[in-house]
Amino acid sequence: MNENGELKIYKSKSGEVKLIARIENETIWLTQQQMGDLFDVNQPAIAKHLSNIFKTKELNENSVHSILEYTAKDNKSYKTKFYNLDAIISVGYRVNSKRATDFRVWATKTLRSYIVKGYAINEKRLIENGRNFEQAQKLMNFIMGKAKVKELSGHEKEILDVIERYSKTWRVLTEYDEGKINLKKPRKEKYKINYYNSRELIAELQANLLDKGLAGDLFGNEIEDKFEAILGSIYQTYGGEELYSSIEERAAHLIYFVIKDHPFSDGNKRIGSLLFLYFLEKNSFLFKKDGVVKLNDRSIVALALLVATSAPTEKDIMINLIMSLLQD
Repeated sequence: MNENGELKIYKSKSGEVKLIARIENETIWLTQQQMGDLFDVNQPAIAKHLSNIFKTKELNENSVHSILEYTAKDNKSYKTKFYNLDAIISVGYRVNSKRATDFRVWATKTLRSYIVKGYAINEKRLIENGRNFEQAQKLMNFIMGKAKVKELSGHEKEILDVIERYSKTWRVLTEYDEGKINLKKPRKEKYKINYYNSRELIAELQANLLDKGLAGDLFGNEIEDKFEAILGSIYQTYGGEELYSSIEERAAHLIYFVIKDHPFSDGNKRIGSLLFLYFLEKNSFLFKKDGVVKLNDRSIVALALLVATSAPTEKDIMINLIMSLLQD
């Protein structure tokens, strides 16, 4: 770290780029130009990627940027917009360049190591607190194991996103055990998903995919009455009580049953993901308070693949994982 509080954090294998980053508020900050230098692209390309990231609500712009003093090559100081590590990583996984590819390999390895170590650090505390430790341990082992499954090859970033999102629940568990927060009561949905609306959505999706050549005639074709039975199952009761009493539970079981029970000849993962998102949106449960989507596109892809490759005995683990990712 130098006298300006800056730290060199990255050096490419070829030695072509060395990155000097600001360290403030427990995160790393880079300008758009520095990100361009890092990924070997022009600054306008970085600006375009950031614009798309904010437009799709993958990140909230106000949460990931800050105006800081910057000393330019002319040794003069200017007020400049900097972006934090969340933004840097999101851009790095969108840029198409050799250096960006090198960065993704490095980042994936580094972040996975960091997250696993973070779990190890929190493991003792979770044991001491005694709450949900067994569940946390099973989920982490489950996700890390699935990252090695052949069907998930090429989706390392998506799996990493899920691991990172789940790791954030440790803080919530710890704060709850220390009496700093109260867990929210389950929210009941204002919209009940039904067969006819679902069929309309599936038909729209099918038409869109057919136009793009991304689906065949079998897409969305029902197998007997399995789909209608699935929709009924998420509202079933036992002893006069609802079996699934919250939005999170119903949403989790909806995507799980559609993908695992194969009610359609083709397209079960895509249809399950569509209905999952639709149900959450109709119940005002898709976005966080700051307007950022709870589960971005990469996380949805990862969830669908994890459900598809999970064993029937892992159902409870998968449901708990999905529900934990839907926490505010």
